[in-house]
Amino acid sequence: MTDSNFFAAHEDTLKGALDAIGSRGFWSAYPEVPSGRVYGETARADGQAAWKARLGKPFELDQGYAIGTVSDESSPWGIETGIEYPRCDLNQVLGASRCAMDAWKRASVEDRAGVCLEILHRLNKRSFEMAFAVMHTTGQGFMMAFQAGGPHAQDRGLEAVAHAYAAMKACPQSATWSKRVSKTETVTLDKTWRIVPRGIAVTIGCSTFPTWNSYPGIFASLMTGNSVVVKPHPGATLPLALTVEIARDVLAEAGFDRDVVTLVCDSHDAPVAQDLVVHDDVAIVDYTGGNAFGDWVEANATQARVYSEKAGINSVVLDGCDDVRAVTGNLAFSLCLYSGQMCTTPQNIFIPEDGIDTPDGRMSFDDACAAIVKAVDWFLSDPARANEVLGAVQSPATLERQASARTAGGTVLRDGAPVAHEHFPDARLASPLIVQVEEADAALHEQECFGPVVYIVRTASSARSIELAADGAKRKGGLTAALWTRDDALIDTAIDAFTHAGVALSVNLTGQIWVNQSAAFSDYHVSGANPAGNATLCDAAFVADRFRLVATRIPVPAPVEEAAC
Repeated sequence: MTDSNFFAAHEDTLKGALDAIGSRGFWSAYPEVPSGRVYGETARADGQAAWKARLGKPFELDQGYAIGTVSDESSPWGIETGIEYPRCDLNQVLGASRCAMDAWKRASVEDRAGVCLEILHRLNKRSFEMAFAVMHTTGQGFMMAFQAGGPHAQDRGLEAVAHAYAAMKACPQSATWSKRVSKTETVTLDKTWRIVPRGIAVTIGCSTFPTWNSYPGIFASLMTGNSVVVKPHPGATLPLALTVEIARDVLAEAGFDRDVVTLVCDSHDAPVAQDLVVHDDVAIVDYTGGNAFGDWVEANATQARVYSEKAGINSVVLDGCDDVRAVTGNLAFSLCLYSGQMCTTPQNIFIPEDGIDTPDGRMSFDDACAAIVKAVDWFLSDPARANEVLGAVQSPATLERQASARTAGGTVLRDGAPVAHEHFPDARLASPLIVQVEEADAALHEQECFGPVVYIVRTASSARSIELAADGAKRKGGLTAALWTRDDALIDTAIDAFTHAGVALSVNLTGQIWVNQSAAFSDYHVSGANPAGNATLCDAAFVADRFRLVATRIPVPAPVEEAAC
């Protein structure tokens, strides 16, 4: 299949995505249910076998300029992986990437779209293999690893393709321009516009959601004609290595140089990201990760356009509700999901000192806290449910952070503790630590404590809760906020406050929808309007600055009048 055929094969998928980014309603191109009826009856077994076949071996990638290997992954589930990845010379990688971009940038928008859509299609077909790769690098439970690492990530990549396609198609490729400059003279120009990419794009992957967070930048850059260098987190390399492998195969089949997409791997002891992002040849950087290095990238990669998603403090304001059990159950799931290792997980729960409003009257502050603890305890009381939802802790440093929070101050309402797993006895699992603090304890609750740590903050009032939560997000960063209340006026106050702080607000959620979730084609993930990040996944601004339109103007000769007889 040629690149043109790729576009024809997937044009309906692109049209669906274009409609979805306009309507912002629910739409998905890739089924999220890991069912044999959808992916094939042997898909799970085949995917697991393909993943197992990688273990303990070099990851063979035909880049041709490896200067050694690195191996820094370890499964949070406690099994040996032992995959070795090629270590490459940065100058050679960037040189190859620059050369490969020459033909790629001259391809039509449709041909580039076809290649991107085919890459996503093949990634979707290998979603089970990707799920095991994500599970055993990030610690996500299998269901989350399948969905977030596979179809949901693929939807996010497709969303970027659609935004980039729309942005490039907004300007015609050619036009005839005529202007009457005098009674006897008209100037006519033939104008053409060529899309010129910025240059080499670097994607810095994260350790917890390596595909979900990386695909938007990768596909936005590819669609707009840039070559892409993928630098995974050393602890979560396999998911992005698989992605690069598939992308390079599709590029070759379409007649392009494989080095349009390249892989750069490193280790914790010998990192290369710092040298890579400030290299003169790098024109775009997509970064997901912690604030310290993210701030450094933004300050020092001045030769590049940087798109960042860093970290923030996500908050809950609990003012009141119609059904305490439904609300605390919803909140318990959010607090437990993937052991608090999602960038959208709530950390601070603000509750007024006089308690919360319920149909049965005021529930005291202490009783409201107890209801949250009880809901978490109940949720984790079933071992199978607890194992699947908690997942494993990606890094030992996260457990150290939880241990420090236990003794840093406040009153421990629920101690976080190791959780046993029947099938993975050596897995790193931990339940949430819940600590009660006062609003004056800003040193505790006004900083991100990534992982299974929750602060319940006693405040003077719900209005004060909103003020504290919104102000903290504005100054320190925040991605999500949740409000439960029976007061419509308070909803309006919260919308104003959190919108001004650049935080997405969810109000009165119950049932099968949680504040952690961010849906492709509908939700803007990260606003770019506070220190948690400077970009949004995904909008027009995320793609439009990855290319430029450069014009050529050629005069059209005036018609020659025939001589009179």
